[in-house]
Amino acid sequence: MSYTVADLIVDTIAAAGVRRIYGIPGDSLNGFTDVLRTSKDVTWTHVRHEEGAAFAAAGEAAITGGLAVCAGSCGPGNLHLINGLYDAHRSRVPVLAIAAQIPAGNVGTRYFQETHPEQIFAECSSFCETLSTVDQLPYLLDIAVRTAVEERGVSVLVIPGELFLKKIDRPDRVSRIRAAGTVMRPDDESLQLAGVRLNESERVTILAGAGVAGAHDELVALAEALRAPIVHALRGKEFVEYDNPYDVGMTGLLGFSSGYRAIEHCDTLLMIGTDFPYSQFLPSKAYTIQLDVRGSQIGRRCRVDLPLIGSAADTLPLLTALISGGRSDEHLTTALDHYARTRAGLDELATSSADGDPIHPQYLTKLLSEMAADDAVFVPDVGSPVVWAARYLKMNGRRRLIGSFNHGSMANALSQSVGVSAVDPARQVIAMAGDGGLAMLLGELLTLVQNSLPVKVVVFDNSSLNFVELEMKAAGFVTFGTDLENPDFAALAESVGIWGRRVTDASALPAAVRDFLAHDGPAVLDVTTARQELSIPPAISAAQAKGFALYALRTVMSGRGDELVDLAETNLLKRLF
Repeated sequence: MSYTVADLIVDTIAAAGVRRIYGIPGDSLNGFTDVLRTSKDVTWTHVRHEEGAAFAAAGEAAITGGLAVCAGSCGPGNLHLINGLYDAHRSRVPVLAIAAQIPAGNVGTRYFQETHPEQIFAECSSFCETLSTVDQLPYLLDIAVRTAVEERGVSVLVIPGELFLKKIDRPDRVSRIRAAGTVMRPDDESLQLAGVRLNESERVTILAGAGVAGAHDELVALAEALRAPIVHALRGKEFVEYDNPYDVGMTGLLGFSSGYRAIEHCDTLLMIGTDFPYSQFLPSKAYTIQLDVRGSQIGRRCRVDLPLIGSAADTLPLLTALISGGRSDEHLTTALDHYARTRAGLDELATSSADGDPIHPQYLTKLLSEMAADDAVFVPDVGSPVVWAARYLKMNGRRRLIGSFNHGSMANALSQSVGVSAVDPARQVIAMAGDGGLAMLLGELLTLVQNSLPVKVVVFDNSSLNFVELEMKAAGFVTFGTDLENPDFAALAESVGIWGRRVTDASALPAAVRDFLAHDGPAVLDVTTARQELSIPPAISAAQAKGFALYALRTVMSGRGDELVDLAETNLLKRLF
């Protein structure tokens, strides 16, 4: 049997550890998928939307740290990949996209389904090239795979459909590409400068992000030496929060006041492995030290006085060794006391409502956290589910929290869960879906059935684009265009062979969550949650306060005063921290 371009692609990605490819077949891709039909090493995971394919690949790459692959046919097929590829690239997870192209001889003639993927995908990839001849393949393929795994980003190979079938010499040995082991640490002079500054500082606060993955104990040891509170960014939650007596919560739009205050009151801010985007939550006067593996990231969000290039795992022990003893506990104690009060206030909101009233989303999330497996993977949709996940899910070092936290795309929860569950169907995967996000890629429920993936989908069903409404209120706008006419998602799930249950009363919720998580197979739990639940940011600006006042006035003037009554009743017990 002849050996083809498609064969070499499959063999190369298999050697890189890839076990499945997500996508939808199409004429320009058929030469590639035909090889997968007989492959013993790589399987085809059929999805219902190519956007879901790219999100699934991003989810797999996030959970494994290794290369994941998606594919799309020419024109509309691979164009649908773009949103999920943006997410993967901005989340820094290694994904290879195979973008099939129209016949090479027709490029430039405005042929049927013609696009120029090498231009379209350039911004959401580290490598994007078009294969023009068979001779290019071994080199371009190796470069694409190596770029994705070493730079932890997206590579795109654009391949005219006819080239998949071209014969190519079988190599004596296929490249086995994995990320190379490295040691990254700052130079001695920079470390000494950092040590001097930290020792001179009386109130050090650490802001830690996803870059501390694999360095939890080293982070805690440094905080102990510095007597410093640790604030975590959202992507750092799963790596920072657990078994950490110095954690004082999050800051930012999704955070709460204790994290914000710990940063506001510091004289030195030590940023570790974070690209925290909201500069308004960072101090303007504190001395700032930033540690990152990528020098280009440093100083993007605030003025940085001392840049350090290195990994957290390699650098933090060296910094800890430079810290002198006898430091005051005052800043740490104040921050921890504030966190304890803030945490207690948040927990008071996670209570059962009266039957007949909408269910508090905080209560739903707390139950999920309490009843989920110790190694569960949570995948929240962008919007209000991310808020409740950030505040009420408890991490333990084995649980994972994955989402579209940098790109901020709706519809990520279910589709990313496909990739996470495909890696290990025995592991509990919980998609915390917004009703808007679930409806956007609703067809991926069929992907669960077709591929026998036991993802648990809980729907925060508030009949609205809830977080968009909050943004409108904060800006002073009367909410508009955010209403959602939803079906019974549980009944819809049952119609396609998925276990489904709808819950409208809080008293029925604990048993429903327990049954939902225990079901052997995919399941949908549709929970009617309070639409007017407010998620207050840790610092309310004057503009936001003015915006809420304008919103209230405009709402009354537009004849929708009942919305204000609902807002007040739902949030009567809330505290402004």
